[in-house]
Amino acid sequence: MLAPFTIDTYLPSFPAIAADFGASHAQMQQTMGVYLLAFAVTTLIYGPLSDGFGRRPVIIGALLLYVLGSAGAALASSIGGLLFWRVVQGLSAGAGVVVGRAMVRDAFSGHHAQRVLSQAMLIFAVAPAIAPMIGGMLQHGSGWRAVFWFLALLGVIELLIIGWRAPETLPAERRHSLHPAKVAGAYGRALRHKRFMGLVLAFALNFGGFFIYIAGAPVLLYEHLHLGPNDFWMQFVPMVGGLMCGSYASSRLAGRMTPQRSIGIGYGVMLGASALNVAQAWLLPPAPVNVLAPLVLYAFAVSFTMPSLTLLALDCFPRNRGMAAAVQSFMQVGFNALVAVLLVPLAVDHVSGLAFGMLVLACAGFLVWRWQERLPVTVLS
Repeated sequence: MLAPFTIDTYLPSFPAIAADFGASHAQMQQTMGVYLLAFAVTTLIYGPLSDGFGRRPVIIGALLLYVLGSAGAALASSIGGLLFWRVVQGLSAGAGVVVGRAMVRDAFSGHHAQRVLSQAMLIFAVAPAIAPMIGGMLQHGSGWRAVFWFLALLGVIELLIIGWRAPETLPAERRHSLHPAKVAGAYGRALRHKRFMGLVLAFALNFGGFFIYIAGAPVLLYEHLHLGPNDFWMQFVPMVGGLMCGSYASSRLAGRMTPQRSIGIGYGVMLGASALNVAQAWLLPPAPVNVLAPLVLYAFAVSFTMPSLTLLALDCFPRNRGMAAAVQSFMQVGFNALVAVLLVPLAVDHVSGLAFGMLVLACAGFLVWRWQERLPVTVLS
């Protein structure tokens, strides 16, 4: 839950933070970009750490660091200070995503794992819906610093829940050495595994098409749709509704169709939604209903394909799932960082730019998926 909250809760505060620090649009995008880059890099560390020391210690240590980073951001006195503490938040927030996926695969197999991962996605999807609304209310009532104090409190709550309730899913006899050469060798095998990297890259591209609208939300809502800080729900609630419906459908259909078939259906919806989005951006005036209808369909498709793409990738490395999950998260979040820092500033000036960016990324994801489907299935330890 922390990762999406850390991205979405402060979006309504972009203008206020920029005004306080005299920051430009580009600098505000950097506060998201540096968080995502730090998040991406540390996912490569949390995977092997959790394979070596167990899942619980890694999550607990990361949550302590997250609370520190959130409190530091709340007390920042300059845009440079805020950027630093956003990096600290990013260094810690990746643990939950990486270790959580590995824990699901530790404890469940087959279509049961797909069902559990889909149900987890339902919970995970709630955060982007409510985070901007909470952020808007905090901004309206107490200012942007209250947003980061809220994130610190959220970290404390999650720390207490994990410490009290979460079991250790990786027993000592199944843990691996953390010798640097062995860790580097494991990552080298992952990077050379064409099918694994194809599955990982396909999902990163799919989600990148969705993320372009998350990173561009402040400009889209304030400048194109002429809405205010308390109106972020108008974009995020429908989008998250699509995510939740896709996750629910994936959960219900787990075991009834092959992962390959569910992915194919998802891409059909995704490409259709992307084409519809480009058409409405060129032909219709900017309005919430025009912009959001294709986004809901795209969100459905992303979350419908996500469990199958994730599990097929993890199953390439059944004895190094922490490492495999780390590479997955690194690719997804690292690509999101590139979208936020490089693509959004180029595309966000026009609604059609955002729509075309989504279409290009969805098409690229589909082509990568079709390419890896032609490769032989190889499973490495």
